Amino acid sequence: MLAVALVALASGAQEQRGYVPAPENLKARQEFADSKLGIFIHWGIYSMFAQGEWYMTNANIDNKEYAKAASAFYPAGFDAKEWVSAIKAAGARYICFTSRHHDGFSMWDTEESAYNIVDATPFGRDVIKELADECHRQGIKLHLYYSHIDWTRDDYPAGWTGRGTGKDPSKVDWPAYYAFMNSQLTELLTRYGEVGAIWFDGWWDHSHDAVPFDWQLEEQYALIHRLQPACLVGNNHHQTPVEGEDIQIFERDLPGENTAGMSGQEVSRLPLETCQTMNGMWGYKIIDQNYKSAETLIRYLVSTAGKGANLLLNIGPQPNGELPATALERLKEMGEWTSRYGETIYGTTAGDIAVQEWGVTTRKGNRLFVHIFDHMEKELHLPLQGKVKRAMVYDTKQPLKTMRTKEGITLLFDEAPSGIDYIVELEMGR
Repeated sequence: MLAVALVALASGAQEQRGYVPAPENLKARQEFADSKLGIFIHWGIYSMFAQGEWYMTNANIDNKEYAKAASAFYPAGFDAKEWVSAIKAAGARYICFTSRHHDGFSMWDTEESAYNIVDATPFGRDVIKELADECHRQGIKLHLYYSHIDWTRDDYPAGWTGRGTGKDPSKVDWPAYYAFMNSQLTELLTRYGEVGAIWFDGWWDHSHDAVPFDWQLEEQYALIHRLQPACLVGNNHHQTPVEGEDIQIFERDLPGENTAGMSGQEVSRLPLETCQTMNGMWGYKIIDQNYKSAETLIRYLVSTAGKGANLLLNIGPQPNGELPATALERLKEMGEWTSRYGETIYGTTAGDIAVQEWGVTTRKGNRLFVHIFDHMEKELHLPLQGKVKRAMVYDTKQPLKTMRTKEGITLLFDEAPSGIDYIVELEMGR
């Protein structure tokens, strides 16, 4: 199965013209596709304002005034071991951490700017190093988010965001800024061991330009693949993937859906990932306690797997470096589910049946898992033409009666399915 999957992933890569991923990159793609659950961490000095990660531009705060917050940033509650342990226990296979967000503040000991967590704060610790070391110890992948835009640096050519943050447009210097980014990316990929992916964001900042902006992505992607051939490249540009990208990202929507207005792009054959918030915001916002229920999160995870994609679920840590109590509670609840039912999503592909009103399906080899969320009847018709050799309730292994019809298979229950996710396992045959 692995060889077949790698061939399929390579075929998907060939759709991107000249880029030919290395064998270790193809292997990393398959491991990524099998992972199904990752945790996104949006954390920086913006957490101190408790207004979300876009506060600087939303409130038109002068970047020099904003930067003063760094001198008071002392997240004494940050503990990489506690973070990674809680995330791993939830069933997540990787963490994506914001190395540098749009406010330009770097969360590692970069030599390219003094505006970083080691040089500009009394905390003085390299958060990415501690997180990377712990991820490696616990066997969980570390992905790094990196913003292509900057509301602080004068040399970044501002797009439609960051217009009121006090940047000097006369000092725009794209070659200098591009070199700065590539030097930072080189640091991230040479100092912290294996990095599972670089997750770019910000392309859309120039989506309104009359003349298309040249981000010089091809050269930047090539740099990443040269430094770490297995490192995956993804870009949250809300477009169909371009050459050099290894995964396709969807924001706040499942692949093929566009309820949030940011994910109407064509679905590629690359490994897929949907990023979604646990509450309403990405970065910490003190009034945002609108956390999704465990039932909603678990069903979203399963629905994402039913589309053949991963769920990257976001948490915004508090200014003191602790994960919010409600977020930890949700991680624990998700861990209870994944420890029991993870087999039905990890290492699976999208099932034989497209998403239905009642739920989704996932497939692993000849095993088809039917995930039923909402169905009030004792019969459930499946538009399935393949031969079903055996049907059983996944939880109890109790055999389930089936009836063949012209349109497919009907499952016959003693009682209507209930619970967060009622799973039926079908053994498929020829």
